[in-house]
Amino acid sequence: MRKLVTAFAIIILFSFSPEQKKEWISLFDGASLAGWKVGDNATTFSMENGAIAVNGNVAHLYYDGSVNEHSFKNFELKIDVMTTPGSNSGIYFHTQYQQGGWPKKGYEVQVNNSHTDWRRTGSLWAIQDIKETYVKDDEWFTMHIKVKGKRITVKLNDKQVVDYTEPENVQRDEGMNERILSSGTFALQGHDPKSKVYYKNILVKVLGD
Repeated sequence: MRKLVTAFAIIILFSFSPEQKKEWISLFDGASLAGWKVGDNATTFSMENGAIAVNGNVAHLYYDGSVNEHSFKNFELKIDVMTTPGSNSGIYFHTQYQQGGWPKKGYEVQVNNSHTDWRRTGSLWAIQDIKETYVKDDEWFTMHIKVKGKRITVKLNDKQVVDYTEPENVQRDEGMNERILSSGTFALQGHDPKSKVYYKNILVKVLGD
């Protein structure tokens, strides 16, 4: 009987795809900014009630920890977000650390429910933008970003709002040359002193090629 159970367990294990065997891994300990790196205007990022609070001059907090040597190609990222009224922020992927300024490399997924910028939360900024507001200020919501091959999807509270496939040999406008799929780390954006946004429960699942 034990041999039969063991054999059955092995069959079940190998019936899952390599992706299904992957696990969600936390990139944020909920108590500090350990594993994250920021250059200019570091005071834009602080801890509040177990979340990363973002409020201050333009700055970007880059994941610099040990998970996958902070380099991700195909992945799923889940992150809980809460905006305050009039705030703007963003989540970058396939990017790399910069001391200051707006990240040149990678894509940005917009976080903005009521800022003057018309591109709303979930937009693949300046690539596939959405005008609709699917989530509310002062309420936690979950953003789910998935990159597999050339396809990028974004979900808000399990509702898909973006589905974009990057064309082969894509050419971008001046100033956006590096807004292409490659590999890299994640970054949280501090947009301006009037914006305040919170992030917590930052989870990644590394996907195979």
